[in-house]
Amino acid sequence: MSDRLRYVLIAAALVLAAVIVYPFFRSGGARPAGPAGLAGSTAPVYAMQTDTGTSASLAGYRGKIVVMNLWASWCPPCRAEMPDLERLARQFAARGVVVVGVNQGESAQRAAAFAQSLGITFPIWVDDQQRYGRVYAALGLPTTVIIGRNGVVVRGFDGALTLPQMRAAVAPLVKTP
Repeated sequence: MSDRLRYVLIAAALVLAAVIVYPFFRSGGARPAGPAGLAGSTAPVYAMQTDTGTSASLAGYRGKIVVMNLWASWCPPCRAEMPDLERLARQFAARGVVVVGVNQGESAQRAAAFAQSLGITFPIWVDDQQRYGRVYAALGLPTTVIIGRNGVVVRGFDGALTLPQMRAAVAPLVKTP
């Protein structure tokens, strides 16, 4: 085989490889991983139980801004974040913001004891099948999802947030009717 033919074949193989690999590396249209990738989609609604055994669902919060926080009692960043979520819930309640803590995979008793130990007053749901963790593609805990008044996911975050970060995520939604 001549050197010229070899170079043509190598060049053709490189072009073909680039065409095949390009879609995996382009940024346009690709959604981010984790909960951020669901922005713009309707938040799923599951029938849940609270830590006190009553029924709960996102459907009951339509018209409100929901800050849904996925957590577990064994998660140190979750424990650290909870007091700021409580502050956010109290500061923004009059403006139509509801914080909901969704325990991932633990018993109602454990979730209730954890929330009580930290003085949490916002609703605690028990997601023993971890449906929200799966649908929001939680890469870990805590995971926070901001849902607009219309039931559409606005933003999603992996990892603990500070109170200023929470306020910054909610403030634009509070300003819009």
